[in-house]
Amino acid sequence: MAAHRKPRQFPLGGQAVRTAATLALASAATATLFEGSGHAEPALTPAQVKAKVDQLYQEAEAATEKYNGAKEKADQARGSLDRLRDEAARRTDRLNEARDGLGSIATAQYRAGGLDPAVQLALTSDPEQYLARAALAEKAGERQAAAVASVHRELTGLRQLHSESAERLTELQGHEADLRRQKAAVQGKLTEARTLLARLTAEERARYEAATAGPGRTGSGSSGDTAAVRADRGSLPRGPVSAPNSRAAQAIAFAQAQIGKPYVWGATGPSAYDCSGLTQASWRAAGVSLPRTTYTQINAGQRVSRSELAPGDLVFFYSGITHVGLYIGGGQMIHAPRPGAPVRIAPIDEMPFAGATRVT
Repeated sequence: MAAHRKPRQFPLGGQAVRTAATLALASAATATLFEGSGHAEPALTPAQVKAKVDQLYQEAEAATEKYNGAKEKADQARGSLDRLRDEAARRTDRLNEARDGLGSIATAQYRAGGLDPAVQLALTSDPEQYLARAALAEKAGERQAAAVASVHRELTGLRQLHSESAERLTELQGHEADLRRQKAAVQGKLTEARTLLARLTAEERARYEAATAGPGRTGSGSSGDTAAVRADRGSLPRGPVSAPNSRAAQAIAFAQAQIGKPYVWGATGPSAYDCSGLTQASWRAAGVSLPRTTYTQINAGQRVSRSELAPGDLVFFYSGITHVGLYIGGGQMIHAPRPGAPVRIAPIDEMPFAGATRVT
């Protein structure tokens, strides 16, 4: 019976209740304090937001150039794979033709009784018929040997093509995986930048846009962009730019015509551009093929110093060579700056100068 008794309960006294309540409240307050400090985002000043957003845009542009490079390599691998597959299809057709020819020879031999030509010749008693059949047998042997050799050649070629295609497919899959990683990196940076900008008031956002638009330009929105485009077009020299050669003049003229078009990462025109997409398209209009990325375009010509700059030169910025513009003289360039900022004229002093190349 004693084993089944419930333990006796001893209610807390008044002082004990007050002590327990005090400890519980203190514990809850401490937990709330730590939870708040662990999850609350620190308040940033507009200047801090601007600095952080600028950094995010720069990082997004670096990721964009890596994306462009991965896309270029993926496109090349895909083109190579398509060419290999086309060649494999042609070789398969030739193999089938060679097999058909070999089959015709085998059928003819079967209809002739399946005897070897040398045996059939030995059975004839007519010398003239013997000589005629000997010539035919020799030709048949040559045909058979040629057909076998053709089948062997096409089979060997097909095996090699299938091996190369498998290598190209593996290469393509690697580039496509890199493409997805770089795309996610760009989108992540841009999303983070938009989130930070959303924390600014409308007035602070307008000041930020005005500051990033450059001297003499107004704030954000379509009216501000339109005013900036008018200002850029109004600052263009009358008549053709004094360029060192006709191709440089053509590249500049093309870039001038793109002023006001939006920046879109990964874009190469004709309705939108990223920075290297604009310079590539501008020089393509002049009949010159440039590589796709900033870090390959810088090696696409003769390096020149800042003091030697001439209209048409490519000017590069940041230590990672992550931005490029087209120099037009007077310390100015045409470039595609960043998301939300259309193609425009800007001073080359507004970013850290990293080098220049003269397209040859």
